Amino acid sequence: MSIHRRAAIVGVHNTQQGRRLENVTSRGLLVQAALGALADAGLALEDIDGVNAEPDAAGLIYDLSLGPAWLGRQFGIAAVPEAISAIESGQADVVLIAAAAAGVYRDRASTAPWTRPENEFVASWGLFTAAEFALVARRHMITYGTTPEQLALVAATIRNNGHYNPEAVYSGRGPFKPADILASRMIADPFHLLDCSMTSEGGCAIVVAAAGRLPDVAARPVYLLGAGADHFGPSYRYPPSWDLSGRRGGPVNGQVGREAADRAFRHADINRSDVDVLELYDPFSFEIIRQIEAFGFCEPGEGGPFVADGHIDITGSHPVTTDGGTMAFSHAGASPQMLQRVIRGVQQLRGQAGPLQVPDASIALCSGGGAGALFNVVTILGTEPA
Repeated sequence: MSIHRRAAIVGVHNTQQGRRLENVTSRGLLVQAALGALADAGLALEDIDGVNAEPDAAGLIYDLSLGPAWLGRQFGIAAVPEAISAIESGQADVVLIAAAAAGVYRDRASTAPWTRPENEFVASWGLFTAAEFALVARRHMITYGTTPEQLALVAATIRNNGHYNPEAVYSGRGPFKPADILASRMIADPFHLLDCSMTSEGGCAIVVAAAGRLPDVAARPVYLLGAGADHFGPSYRYPPSWDLSGRRGGPVNGQVGREAADRAFRHADINRSDVDVLELYDPFSFEIIRQIEAFGFCEPGEGGPFVADGHIDITGSHPVTTDGGTMAFSHAGASPQMLQRVIRGVQQLRGQAGPLQVPDASIALCSGGGAGALFNVVTILGTEPA
């Protein structure tokens, strides 16, 4: 039986998100997120028999007396299909996926700790995160003529979604115009400051339950229709290269996510035109253009004109990153920022996206990772099992 027929997402929750949250710890936020998602699902701690959490899932199992429990190991969005696979194979019935971070950025360094591994390229030559993603963006601009104005339009669109989202860290900071993005200082050519994600603190959680538990849950279930993952190597350790490929050929690193999306759509047995909303990971503005192309919503080189034609607006054909993403909603650590793409997808499909609700949304594509990080994960969610 297909994984989306065996389990569903039944609970989601974001804690308060903030640039700095006073008197909180990562563990405290983790517990808040878990309890919030369980309350959303109408379930209790004693219902949990599987856990994937960051930081320290095993410690959370011990602290909350959740054992014996299945222990998940995947990171970010990939934790969702992993949990559903565990339920499908009978290893668990109710899985909690949670992540939180407080104090991670308080050294006020220019890049996040997980993007600063000690190696010959990062430590000595300054290959920080923005520069890694900028290498891929600049190659695309040289090859296809993608413009800074098109990147700025992406950033303005996502930041304006956050402006209108009352739960976003940068709520009320806009509205932004592309000219505002271009006027901000240069960080790593072609990225200006407002092309880049911000930093914040907060937590989030997702509850996945077996089909047999659905009569017990309070929230409308959302189903995983398909998933895929592409990896080209360790993140933030080696310089990304657009042309990097594996032994089998196929998509190169600059198109990472293409095979993952193809697999997800084949498994879901739907077309690109069936997707109502794209909750895409947005570490930098160009990643949206790159992912739209890699995932097959337009041809290579057409991503810039695609966004310029208004397709990614909240009223467009493919609304993108509707909560404000890492540019405006939250960027609270390595895993939370990606899990929040799934949470927003669930909110859209439940009709809980407030002033940024996409009318009649029934299918959402969510992503995590990017070419500068050498990986991409794709999930497709639906209101009904396929």
